[in-house]
Amino acid sequence: MTAKQERAVELKNRTGDSHYNCCQAVACVFSDEAGVDEDVLRRIGAGFGLGMGGMEGTCGALCGAEMILGLVKYQGKPIRNEAKELHRAFTEKCGGSICREIKGVGTGKVLCSCDDCVRNAVELVESVI
Repeated sequence: MTAKQERAVELKNRTGDSHYNCCQAVACVFSDEAGVDEDVLRRIGAGFGLGMGGMEGTCGALCGAEMILGLVKYQGKPIRNEAKELHRAFTEKCGGSICREIKGVGTGKVLCSCDDCVRNAVELVESVI
């Protein structure tokens, strides 16, 4: 496990006011590479906890990874292909991209833990930036 993966999981597992959601944890460990203050990334990622909309949408860890991809790679031209590949790789590693499906809501079968989703998202970002 890389230092960024360890730090992201630590941020996600904090309690109280110092807790970060999955999106925030992934995005914030790349604040230097993205050239954005960690507090700004934390505020931007605040609405992406529990897979956008209470587990109904895309996994927050993947959202954080895609945000960093955009901040680092965007140079005035679409980055659709890179974003699509990141999504594909995350889905392959985690078993899906929708929070409730990954967490096994309705099926009882957890495909990937939140900590591992965060680790995988960080690993994928590290591989493309």
